[in-house]
Amino acid sequence: MNQDFPFEQVLTMVSPSRSINMSHIRGKNTTPELKVRKALHRRGFRYSLNSKRLPGSPDLVLAKYRTCIFVNGCFWHGHDGCRAYTHPKTNPEFWEAKVRRNKQRDELTNAKLEALGWYTITVWECELRRAVIEETIDRIVAMVLSNREAWLEYKAKAAEDRRIDAIRRKADRAYFKNLKKNNCIY
Repeated sequence: MNQDFPFEQVLTMVSPSRSINMSHIRGKNTTPELKVRKALHRRGFRYSLNSKRLPGSPDLVLAKYRTCIFVNGCFWHGHDGCRAYTHPKTNPEFWEAKVRRNKQRDELTNAKLEALGWYTITVWECELRRAVIEETIDRIVAMVLSNREAWLEYKAKAAEDRRIDAIRRKADRAYFKNLKKNNCIY
């Protein structure tokens, strides 16, 4: 080993190079996201990507099933209990705050989507390992199909409620028209 170049320097990344390294990490079209997209497409599902019309710009939007899918990296979104989520040793206060903000933002986004009548599915990066990816995709498909059934039931109930309201309004108009005709009201 060369004495002029200690091994510790190789492991420690200086701030400018770390910044450059971190800036190359993508938020769209990541490997885990591509795995989910390809698997769902093979199974006949069609989707749109990163819809700006919805809160949080979900990674995949299956409008027909009223479902949004978020593919989260275990490190960036703080997947509790996952071996891929480790606390960084350099600048830990920054990273803990960042992951905490990401978790809060994810919860808020899910609540907003739910309020708009959308179902959300979160897929973690660790669930897409070769050994468990098929089970994960099966789970996603089952949830999407379940969401479709729930959405269709909701739409049918809403249509029935609108029909009943229209009948009530029509009956009310006829009742008041009859009262007015008989000079009961002016």
